[in-house]
Amino acid sequence: MEETQQQQGLRRSLKARHMNMIAIGGAIGTGLFVAGGETVSSAGPGGALVAYALIGIMVYFLMTGLGEMASYLPVSGSFETYANRYVDKSLGFALGWNYWFNWAITVAAELVAGALIMKYWFPDVPAAIWSGLFLIILFVLNYLSTRSYGESEFIFAGIKVLTVLVFLFAGTLLILGLGPEPSPGFTNWTIGEAPFVGGFTAMLGIFMVAGFSFQGTEMIGIAAGESEDPEKNVPRAVHSIFWRILIFYLGAFTVIGFLIPYTDPNLLNTNIENISISPFTLVFERFGLAAAASIMNAVILTAVLSAGNSGLYVSTRMLYAMAETGQAPKCFLKLNKRGVPSYALFATVVFGLAAFLTSLIGEGKAYDWLVNISGMAGFITWIGIAICHFRFRRAYVAQGKDLKDLPYKATWFPFGPLLALIMCIIVTAGQNYSAFTGAEIDWYGASVAYIGIPVFLAVFFYHKIKHKTHLIPLKEVNLSRDK
Repeated sequence: MEETQQQQGLRRSLKARHMNMIAIGGAIGTGLFVAGGETVSSAGPGGALVAYALIGIMVYFLMTGLGEMASYLPVSGSFETYANRYVDKSLGFALGWNYWFNWAITVAAELVAGALIMKYWFPDVPAAIWSGLFLIILFVLNYLSTRSYGESEFIFAGIKVLTVLVFLFAGTLLILGLGPEPSPGFTNWTIGEAPFVGGFTAMLGIFMVAGFSFQGTEMIGIAAGESEDPEKNVPRAVHSIFWRILIFYLGAFTVIGFLIPYTDPNLLNTNIENISISPFTLVFERFGLAAAASIMNAVILTAVLSAGNSGLYVSTRMLYAMAETGQAPKCFLKLNKRGVPSYALFATVVFGLAAFLTSLIGEGKAYDWLVNISGMAGFITWIGIAICHFRFRRAYVAQGKDLKDLPYKATWFPFGPLLALIMCIIVTAGQNYSAFTGAEIDWYGASVAYIGIPVFLAVFFYHKIKHKTHLIPLKEVNLSRDK
């Protein structure tokens, strides 16, 4: 298999440390740094903790399932390839294009976000200049080599991890009364409706936010195709995701819950343009860090660049993998001398740039729709991963193979993938449930939230009708470890 991989040109140059940081980097971003305050405000400190813990469990089962498949067959196509082999080629086709579109649009969204962040320091410089500069930087990092992507992501993710650790340390000292201010004790957990605010409905709303926060963790499956030792590195990275999510997210919400009352108006107003009232900034300022706003702005910029960098990487690899399986034009198999799929990278950059330009035209309405289609794509991908893992394990047993021979075995099968599948469907269905609970149905709000589902189904049925594909019988599932 290694020989095949080298002949194809992709190089296994991502080390264990890169894989760990790619995994955790996908889970820590603006969802924690910026949206964390609104989460506590909406559901209270207890509601935020429970919601994120439940979504964390869902993500754990998804990632262990993906880890089982990716250590068995580590390819850049990941779940697109697994769906082709274990379920139905039409599902693979739809998942692959869905995922490529999702992250290509994300690159455009991060270009917009990066320009907004730079306004904090340079309010008079046109946003398009910063977006153009960031696009060039991300393109160069991805074009040079897979290793340069890995190293840059290691640095970006390292900054985010360090920030969260410092936040947890400073917050703990403040809670214990060892900082510049007296400890608030349990006051903020008992005021008003705390710790659970708004009941189950508020918690359901936080499920959506938490789900978006953790999107990107599945990148580990794409990166497995260029990992140095996937049989060892993928399982390690998968396990590190779960424990770090628990420590970072639950720890951060515990600190915010203790130090900032859910009634604080600043928590409702946090956004990427006003980082001065991010819960992270507020806590750092209470600890006596005068430059907290500037520091957090810089950290969030690295988070945005990290998301754009990873988005460009995974969408490029997915396009390359689809070209390998005949699901995309063969021209995307073209590699540069360092083993990077250059034509797939060019196509993704051009598409991302075109999407970005729509944000500058006609009040950005076309861009808003593109982003909304993309928003649902991550959850659809997770549903696809759960289905693929369920089918993979059932086919493995049906064909008389010994589970002891798996390089890595996900625990709690079939409970794990089935629970993850059910939770993913609930989160997907609840994207904008409030559109249906009023006196009149908000059809526009519903269409904006759920547009990604009919788009995905249209792609799926187009391929199914054209190629007359069917669900692959378990005995006929291709369990070969050869690409």
